Amino acid sequence: MIDFRLPAEIEEVRRRTRDFVAEHILPLESEPDAYDEHENLARPHLERLRGMAREAGLWCPQVSRGYGGMGLSMVGQAVMYAEANYSIFGPCCFNCAAPDDGNMRVLEAIGTEAQKERWLRPMVRDGLRGAIAMTEPHPGGGSDPTMIRTTATRRGNEWVISGHKWFITGAGWADFFITIARTSDEPRRELTTFIVPREAEGFELVRKVPIMGPEEHGGHCEIKFHDVVVPEENILLEPGRGMRVAQTRLVPARLTHCMRWLGLCERAMDIARDYITRREAFGSLLADHEAVQLMMGDVAKDIHIGKLLVLHAAWCLDEGKRATTEVSMAKVFVANLLHKAVDTAIQLNGARGYSKDTPLEWIYRYARQARILDGADEVHKMIFARTYARLGRDFWRLDVEGEA
Repeated sequence: MIDFRLPAEIEEVRRRTRDFVAEHILPLESEPDAYDEHENLARPHLERLRGMAREAGLWCPQVSRGYGGMGLSMVGQAVMYAEANYSIFGPCCFNCAAPDDGNMRVLEAIGTEAQKERWLRPMVRDGLRGAIAMTEPHPGGGSDPTMIRTTATRRGNEWVISGHKWFITGAGWADFFITIARTSDEPRRELTTFIVPREAEGFELVRKVPIMGPEEHGGHCEIKFHDVVVPEENILLEPGRGMRVAQTRLVPARLTHCMRWLGLCERAMDIARDYITRREAFGSLLADHEAVQLMMGDVAKDIHIGKLLVLHAAWCLDEGKRATTEVSMAKVFVANLLHKAVDTAIQLNGARGYSKDTPLEWIYRYARQARILDGADEVHKMIFARTYARLGRDFWRLDVEGEA
C-alpha cells in the first residue's frame, strides 16, 4: 500500500511552523526598516526571531537532536521548509536557509568528531556561519567541478591553498569556507575539500557581486586564497575525495531549495487568490472569469506535482538511496514552477503585483536564480536523460516491498 498520509508529529511541526510564520514573521515584510542592504531580514530582527524560534523548538530541523537540532527526516524537512518559506524571511529565522543549511548537513554527515565540535556545534548553538567555495571565474570550475583551478599543495602536515572563487553565497559574513581545491590530476581523485577559517592569513574578500535579485545574508562574493595555510585536520573525508564531499552536500541541498521554493509558490498563489476574489472587472470578479480560473488551476496543479516530486525524492534519501535522478527532476520542475507561479500572480495583480506593495516583485527577481544555482537546468536534464537511456521503461518502475 502507498501511504500518502503525514505522521502526526510532522503535521504538528507543520502547524506550529505555519503559526509562527503568520504571527511573527509575515508582519515584518511590510515594514521598510525590517530589510537590510541585501533586501533580506535586518540582523536585529533576525537575531530576535532566531531566539524565539529556538525557544519554540523550531530550530535547525536538519540537524540531529544530539547536536541541538530537531532531527527531522527529509520528508519532515520538506513539510517544514515549505511552511517556513511562505515568508520571504522565513528560512533564516529557523536556521534552515542556504548556505548554512547544507554546510551543517555535510559536517554532520561526514565530519570528524573534532570538526563537528569546532564547526557544527557553534553553527547550531552560537550562530557561526559558513559558505561553500566551489564556483570559479572562467576558465575555472562551475557546473563541471573537474575544471576547478584552485590548488592545494601539501607541505608537511599542512596544505597551502591558492585560487580564485566567485558567486560564493554568504561569504560576506561567513566565519569559514568549505573549499574545494585541486590536489592531483588523478581522474576522479583530483579534488579535496578543506575547511578554511575566515581569519586565515591570505584570505581576501575581493567584492560583493551585485546581482539581479535579493540575496541571502552576506551577499554573493568574489574571494581569493593567497597561499592560505590550513592544517591536515581541516580536510573533510580525505585527500582526493572532494567530489564525494560535494555530492554529499549538493544532492540534498538541491532538494531543500525546492522545499523552500514550494512555500514561495504557495505564497504567490495566495496573494493572487486574495486579489482576484476582491477585484472586479467588466462587471464581475476576476475570479469569475474563465481565463483567470484556468491560470490559477494550472499553477495549482503544478504545485501539487512539485510537492509529489519533492516528497518522493525526500523519501528516497530517507531510504538511503542516492536519489540523484529524483532530486534532479524535482530541481528542474520546481525551479521553473517558482517562476511560473509568481509570474502568474503578478499578471493577475496587474500593476499592484509589479510594485513593492506586495512581495511578488521580490520573489520574481529571486526566482530567476533558481534555474542556475546548484546546477543549471540543462545539467540536471542531462542527468535524468542518461538515467532514462540506461533504464528504458524501468525509469518509471516503483520500488516493490521486500526487494533489496
